[in-house]
Amino acid sequence: MDYPASVTINDTTLRDGEQSAGVAFTAEEKISIAVALSDIGVQEMEVGIPVMGAEEQEVIRSICSLELPSRFMVWGRMRADDLEAVIRSGANLVNLSIPVSDIQIQHKLGRDRNWVLEQIDYYVNAAIDAGLTVCVGGEDSSRADPDFLRRVLDAAENAGAVRFRFADTVGFLDPFSTYQRITMLRMVSDLDIEMHAHNDLGLATANTLAAVLAGATHINTTVNGLGERAGNAPLEEAAVSLKQLYRIDSGINFTLLPAISRLVAVASNRPVPVNKSIVGEDVFKHESGIHVDGLLKNPKTYEELEPAAVGRERQLVLGKHSGTSAVRDAYARYGILLSDSEAATILMRIRDFAVSTKLSPGQEELTRFYLETAQIAAQQTCQ
Repeated sequence: MDYPASVTINDTTLRDGEQSAGVAFTAEEKISIAVALSDIGVQEMEVGIPVMGAEEQEVIRSICSLELPSRFMVWGRMRADDLEAVIRSGANLVNLSIPVSDIQIQHKLGRDRNWVLEQIDYYVNAAIDAGLTVCVGGEDSSRADPDFLRRVLDAAENAGAVRFRFADTVGFLDPFSTYQRITMLRMVSDLDIEMHAHNDLGLATANTLAAVLAGATHINTTVNGLGERAGNAPLEEAAVSLKQLYRIDSGINFTLLPAISRLVAVASNRPVPVNKSIVGEDVFKHESGIHVDGLLKNPKTYEELEPAAVGRERQLVLGKHSGTSAVRDAYARYGILLSDSEAATILMRIRDFAVSTKLSPGQEELTRFYLETAQIAAQQTCQ
């Protein structure tokens, strides 16, 4: 299978990410995050919703004035007040969103399919007349009738839009159906296609990868997977997976991922789980005796992704599941060479400590274990 050479990340941390319940960035935090996203190589970012008001528009204008190499998109509905606010914001790239599934068209809007097509024609043309580049956002695309979705793309393209955002708004898809649907759209439209995946079933990253393999030219991500409900496709997972698995370049500097992860975690007041892939504190931390023994012989035995490639370091910690190889290695780093019997005795102390405290022993505990073991051995020799 031939994979695309590259894909454009349109990161939406500052829009959909901030829509997470309870998350509210200050103006300074939004600017800092925008700069950090640009610094790591994000080519496009969705920076806000202008219709929220003058303060939001001022922040958007501030970000746009930074003259960063990234492009800035804003989000709006296909409504006159939204479009007017978009124009006032100073951004020149807009995602104009409209529901495309029958359940949302009928029950949310009280309209029909023809009305949706009319709105696309009218508002895309109006936005273009105002000097904007338009992406049509198909809200709830994953639950839309496929035949109607083709009509939506035709209407968007005929009106002058350059891109269509396929939104899995409720996180409904799996990678196989994602691949089929994006493949179908790719066959019937010349528009760029952007995948917007939600993580309600834990499949946002997988669906994003599937969309790229099927021909999506753009993908939406958020740092740390921030976003409504279960969040969006995490930037770090999507970018690293595309490169690691398929050699698809997204332009991201992986070594800067830990720093931007920490920045967004603090600004959102959402700590990163320790086992979060790529950026979690524990993802390059090893305790199991079998694993550590293999890693000491060759890191490739239990690490296909090198920690340094994503700005991380390997950590070997001691605990209940450690073996004597790990114990000897840990003490050797302190300049202490253990005998087999010393390593076995200290291992038992380490396991007891880990079970009783739920912690890994630090240098202080390891020094104490060694001294006590040596003292006991000396006493036994004297006897």
